[in-house]
Amino acid sequence: MHPPELRLHARRQHRAGSTVAEVARSLRLPYPTVRDWCRQPAAPGRSVTELRCFRCRPDVGNQTDPSAYLYLLGLYLGDGHLVTSARVPVLRIACSNSWPGLIEACDATMRAVLAAKVQRVQQPGCVSVQSTGKHWPCLFPQHGPGKKHERSIVLADWQRDLVTRHPGDFLRGLFHSDGCRTANRVTVRGKAYVYPRYMFVNESADIMRLCQWGLDLLAIDWRMNRPNSLSVARRNAVAALDRHVGPKS
Repeated sequence: MHPPELRLHARRQHRAGSTVAEVARSLRLPYPTVRDWCRQPAAPGRSVTELRCFRCRPDVGNQTDPSAYLYLLGLYLGDGHLVTSARVPVLRIACSNSWPGLIEACDATMRAVLAAKVQRVQQPGCVSVQSTGKHWPCLFPQHGPGKKHERSIVLADWQRDLVTRHPGDFLRGLFHSDGCRTANRVTVRGKAYVYPRYMFVNESADIMRLCQWGLDLLAIDWRMNRPNSLSVARRNAVAALDRHVGPKS
């Protein structure tokens, strides 16, 4: 399969005045392949989700908001699962019943990114927010068999580029799935102190490193208080993370 960037380049070259044959020769590709790429993007028979999949059709109008996509990516890496064994892939994200605002945000974000329809399936203690769509695997190449912490989780180059430009949205998804903003209570020389801090817990070392990287991009101090647990507790660091993440609701 040819990368979407190559298809986009061919279409732009054709719209700039080159014939299909000239584009095919310049790219050393078969004429029928390039001819199909250069057809109108809204050709009959295209599904709504295919037109909206920015990895397959990066030149269409109304492209996915990177903020929405990165928030959903963070939720997926935390509490999400992509089933590709079904006839049509299913993206599922488990949201605790304790956070109705998160359930609403997850639903709305799925729709903003790709979904035409979203279902909410009640499970013990949580709601599975889910959507079927053949293009979900295009957007989440980290999917695979088994648990995330038992396999490698590496972002694609285009995902890393997005996170580099919008790290706060990615962190918001991570902390809203596997993190929290809580009050930490300590006693020093008999005097009690209470201060806010963020915690992020994940069994995957790769996902933990992605969280650390996102915090580094924003110059936010963090420390590991356990092998699977990250803490952001300094006053200025918490204030910075409040601007990008904030508590769940």
